Amino acid sequence: MASVTLSVLEGLERGHVFRKLQTPITIGREEVNSVQLNDERISRLHAKLQDDHGHVIFTDLNSTNGSRINGHPVNLRILRPGDHLQLGRCTLLYGSNEEIAERARELGVEIEALLPFSGPHGRQLQAGGLPDAEFSLADNLSGDNMLTPLFFTERPPLPADLTTIQQARMSDVLTCIHEQIQNVILEAAERDESGDGEMEISWDRFQNLLLLQRDLAKWLQQASNSDSEML
Repeated sequence: MASVTLSVLEGLERGHVFRKLQTPITIGREEVNSVQLNDERISRLHAKLQDDHGHVIFTDLNSTNGSRINGHPVNLRILRPGDHLQLGRCTLLYGSNEEIAERARELGVEIEALLPFSGPHGRQLQAGGLPDAEFSLADNLSGDNMLTPLFFTERPPLPADLTTIQQARMSDVLTCIHEQIQNVILEAAERDESGDGEMEISWDRFQNLLLLQRDLAKWLQQASNSDSEML
């Protein structure tokens, strides 16, 4: 069981902070949820957060309008402090002040890099911590146009304790991706010698890259489906 802090940055409950919620946590429009959000775009039971081996896992519960994290559509995600959960018109900040500050230190970035919702012009971060949620929404930024990295400099670790066949299948998937990207890199050539940094690849290689993107989207969908036997 993990303790979770969620701050409402955008929505009718803007400024409210849910502190020390104990997993499992459900988020939705109905009163039975751990976090109730009054928004018709949010499903009655929209998403859940659960603890698994010390990690908090976000799962979209087949909601009508889907979920986004840092602007990216997701069904399944290991949450990291500073992640912005976008459900309907609501945006929730995951993590306490201390957790977000610690992650920023580990990544070697400023706290602001994890918080695009920087607050009204001229307002400074509080010494030793983050601003309260009600001051964390920038006037020129909304959940509809925010798109920040799901990963900064960190790389997600590979899963452990896989069976032999699961390891082999994962190796095949990663090898396939590596080969396709390597083909593009090896064939890419500078368009000219002006030093403008532009590269070009053949149309066939580009099409193969698009097919890889399609396959990756399919694999991501399978990976987020609990009934799938991807590995």
